[in-house]
Amino acid sequence: MNSSIINWGIIGCGDVAEVKSGPAFQKLKGSSLVAVMRRNEEKVKDFAKRHQVPNYTTSALELINDKRVNAVYIATPPASHLSYTKQAIQAGKNVYLEKPMVLNSKEADELLKVLKDSNVKVTVAHYRRNLPLFIKVKELLDANVIGKISSVEIDIAQSQNANLIAKTDENWRLNPEISGGGYFHDIAPHQIDLMYHYFGAVSKITKGSVPEDTNPMDWVIGEVQFENGVHFKGSWNFAAEADSDRCVIKGEKGAITFSFYSDEIRVETDNKTETFNFENPKHVQQPMIEQVVGYFLGQNENPCSVEEAAVVTKIMDTFCGIE
Repeated sequence: MNSSIINWGIIGCGDVAEVKSGPAFQKLKGSSLVAVMRRNEEKVKDFAKRHQVPNYTTSALELINDKRVNAVYIATPPASHLSYTKQAIQAGKNVYLEKPMVLNSKEADELLKVLKDSNVKVTVAHYRRNLPLFIKVKELLDANVIGKISSVEIDIAQSQNANLIAKTDENWRLNPEISGGGYFHDIAPHQIDLMYHYFGAVSKITKGSVPEDTNPMDWVIGEVQFENGVHFKGSWNFAAEADSDRCVIKGEKGAITFSFYSDEIRVETDNKTETFNFENPKHVQQPMIEQVVGYFLGQNENPCSVEEAAVVTKIMDTFCGIE
């Protein structure tokens, strides 16, 4: 891209764009938010006014083809991700794409094929990679603080009253045709992506067993064997009696324990126990978006590629028994 500034258009300015991501596009050097789209005209007009965005539309295609826009942030429900990304690629616009990247591996393969034949850049919004707590976990792993890693276990459990899932007027997350398959598809991409980011290439993926009378969208269990020898097991239960949010990474010299929705890391070794605390930025996607802007301007590497996100999609499909 020859431009010295990324002029963004947002497709889908709903809850995620309100605080987590939207304002960041206006706060970063080399970045400007120039247009937003939502199908509801009253709501998109209100968003544009409150966030001081000069242009708005109810047509995604109109925004994609807007000459004032040279990059598109796609923040709609997953069912439309592939079609909007393909339209943006056809228009020569770079894309920052919300997770889950697409509905399934079939769509991921189609996106990879379209992308391969273009010069467009696409980054997937696995933004937790760039948050302080998760950066610190990677630093601890890279520094070999707990020695050679043997296993990792994630336990996510949510009762009816828990608040890990974003609340919306229309609960599209429970419609597999729109979301890909329940609450698991909403939060697990972040956690699985971090495992892939930390431990690298995958050698084997296995679907786990849940009780026979369990709704498959309520409880997902799976295991991954990484090529470096690390064994991962994850459980996501959205019909639990008690809440849990825990990841334990075990090594030959100790363990690293953290939660995905808290601010603390606990490191236990033979000699001592340490804790590290972190605070997220107000707009949690801002560090990632900063990297995306740099990537689109040719200043750094892609912070999360479609190829990487396709591995996450494959793991999720296998865990859910999707062929």
